[in-house]
Amino acid sequence: MTFISKTQHADVVLIGGGIMSATLGAFIKQLEPTWTISLFERLDEAGLESSGPWNNAGTGHAALCELNYSPAAKDGSVDPSKALHINEQFQLSRQFWSHLVDSKVIGSPKGFINTVPHMSFVIGDDHANFLKTRYEALKPNTLFRSMEYTEDQDQIAKWAPLIVKGRDRKQRVAATRAAEGTDVDFGALTRELTDYLQGSGAEVNYGHDVTNIHRAAGGGWDLSIKHPKSGEHGRIHAKFVFVGAGGGALHLLQASGIPESKGYGGFPVSGQFFRCTDDAITSQHSAKVYGQASVGAPPMSVPHLDTRYVDGKRSLLFGPYAGFSTNFLKTSSYLDLPLSIRPGNIIPMLAVAKDNMDLTAYLIKEVAKRHEAKVEALREYYPEASGGNWELITAGQRVQIIKKHPQKGGVLQFGTEVIASRDGSIGALLGASPGASTAVPIMIELLQKSFPKNFKGWQSKLKDMMPGYGVKLNENPDLAAELEASTARSLQLDVANAVQG
Repeated sequence: MTFISKTQHADVVLIGGGIMSATLGAFIKQLEPTWTISLFERLDEAGLESSGPWNNAGTGHAALCELNYSPAAKDGSVDPSKALHINEQFQLSRQFWSHLVDSKVIGSPKGFINTVPHMSFVIGDDHANFLKTRYEALKPNTLFRSMEYTEDQDQIAKWAPLIVKGRDRKQRVAATRAAEGTDVDFGALTRELTDYLQGSGAEVNYGHDVTNIHRAAGGGWDLSIKHPKSGEHGRIHAKFVFVGAGGGALHLLQASGIPESKGYGGFPVSGQFFRCTDDAITSQHSAKVYGQASVGAPPMSVPHLDTRYVDGKRSLLFGPYAGFSTNFLKTSSYLDLPLSIRPGNIIPMLAVAKDNMDLTAYLIKEVAKRHEAKVEALREYYPEASGGNWELITAGQRVQIIKKHPQKGGVLQFGTEVIASRDGSIGALLGASPGASTAVPIMIELLQKSFPKNFKGWQSKLKDMMPGYGVKLNENPDLAAELEASTARSLQLDVANAVQG
C-alpha cells in the first residue's frame, strides 16, 4: 500500500495543517481556483498542534481585553494605536469568515465561533488607575465605542459573578467590558477550511513529514517527504512553498537557505491551563476576563479566566501557567532548540539569553510552582475556587522570535513575523500571539510579498470578500457599524443578549 503522495508537482505546497496554511489555501482557492495545491501535515488530522482548541485560549484577539496590547508609557499615558491595529486586523478575519459562511464554503459558524464578552479586570489602586486611563484612551475610538468601565463590584458581578463572589468588598477593583468579544475554536475552523480545500481538488496528506527543502535547478523548490508510520520516502516539486508549521517552521526555513532566514532563532515557551467542565460552575460565567501579567512574565502569560465552547460544550479555562521546554512543537523533539542553533543566529540567541535573565528566572519559578500555588493564582480571579473542580492540561508550544539587533546583538520579539524570499517563491510565518485571530491579514501580507505581480489583479476580489479591506474602519464609523452588524449576522453572533448580560 502506497502512503506517500503520488503528486510530483504542485503550484503551491503548504507545510503544516494549522490555521495559517488552511487560511492561505482558502485564499488561493478563492483567488486562483485552477492552481494546484498540496498540503502536508505530520499529524493524523488538521489543527491538532497550536490551532487545537485546548492548545490555546480561543480568544478572538481584538485588543478589547488584552492589556499587553496597550501598555502604559513612563508618564502613565496609554497609546491606543497597537490596540486599534489589532482590532482592525480581527475585523478583516471576521469579514473573510463571513464570506466563506455566506458562500457555503464552510458550514455553521456555531461550530467555531461564539459570542463571549471580553473583560479586563484589575486589583489595586495602581492597576485601577491604569485601566481607567486605558479606557479613556480607547473609548473615543469607533472600534471601542461599546466598551464600558466600572469600579462597582455589584456591576462587575452582573457581568461575571464568579470574580466578585467571596471578594473583599473594601478591595479596589476595576473592570472594562466589550459585549462583542468572541471565543473561537481555531481547530474546528482549520478543519472546515481544510475540508474545503480537499473538496475543491487540493491534495491533503496527513501523517506526512516534510524533512528537507532545497532549491530546484530549474526554479521552485524540491521537498523531501517521509511517512513515518510506513517508513516510505517521497519528493514533490513546488513553484511556491509556504512553511506554516508553527514551531516547526524555523528548521525548514533554515533548511531552505534563503538569505531572509539568516539570524532568526526561536525561544520556546510552554504553558498549562486549569480546565473546569462542571456545569454548575461554567453556567455562572460568560466572559473572557484578562488581568495584568506578573512582573517579569512574558506577554502571553497574562492570566485570564475564559468561557470556552469546544464541540458544543461550555467550559472554563484559567491560566496560562508558563513553563519552558526545548521542543518547538507539542509533539516534537527536545532537541529542537539546540539543533536550531546556527552560526548566523548564535550571537542573537546569546544576547537574548543575557538580556532576559528575569524571564528565565520567571519561567523556572513557574515550572517549579506546586499545584496549590496554581490554585491560589486562580483564586485571585475566582475567590471561591476549589482546586478539585479543575484539571490541569498542557497547552501548545509557543516559539517566540529571536532576531538580530544592530545595538543589542539580538532581541526577543513577542508577536508574529512574515518572512518571504526576494523572488517570492517561499514564505513562512514565525512567532505567536495574536497569531490565529489575525491569520487573515497575515496571509494577505504574505500573498502581497510572494505574488506581487498577481496581487494587483486580486484587489477587487479581496474587496468583494472583505468590504473593509483597504479601509481603516476606525475612521469610518458608518461602514464599521454596517460591517460589524453584517458579520455578526453571518457568524450568528448573539451580541444583543451579551449586551443585556
